[in-house]
Amino acid sequence: MSRPPDPNLERKVLDAAQKLWKKGGEDALTMRAVAKAARTNTPAVYRRFRDRDDILRALLQRVRLEIAQQLEAASSPQEGCERYLDYALRHPHEYELFYRYNYQLCYSPQSRSAGFEPAGQPSREVMRQKLQQKLGGSPESHEELLVGLWMLVHGAAMLLIAKSILPDEATAARRAFRASIAALLRGQGSFSKTNASGRR
Repeated sequence: MSRPPDPNLERKVLDAAQKLWKKGGEDALTMRAVAKAARTNTPAVYRRFRDRDDILRALLQRVRLEIAQQLEAASSPQEGCERYLDYALRHPHEYELFYRYNYQLCYSPQSRSAGFEPAGQPSREVMRQKLQQKLGGSPESHEELLVGLWMLVHGAAMLLIAKSILPDEATAARRAFRASIAALLRGQGSFSKTNASGRR
């Protein structure tokens, strides 16, 4: 009599893959190693995930959702940027999935030709809503600001993770980061008000 399928298999596989990724990155993440770490067998992993790239995509989506949860808890766009940066610094290995694999696995012509359709970008949607609440307009009306904020946050994360900004300069760098985010938001707020008054 065969055993019933484990309803928690996907979570176990992803938990195992995440631990392996943290320890050894890409080289550690083989289907056999994932199966062993998840206390299952390789065929069971293949029944749920086509290959290692499929596991990486699922890990990417997990990280996206975790970042979105951080942003949802923020009371303002500025706090959202702070929370995004804090997440990246607390989880540098998971954040590495974004800058190394996001395009390749989810948006490249190769991934699309393999039949993969990219998932949504929940953190982007959350920030659109935060910017609308603060600045008015529609969620889509602050797209340029959204991209600018993301570039600033991502750049800060990469510099701090790589220690290109030396550890003893990190506190001053965070102050500069906060001031830059505030300046972008103030500038966009002034621009929005000017445009609104000109349309009256």
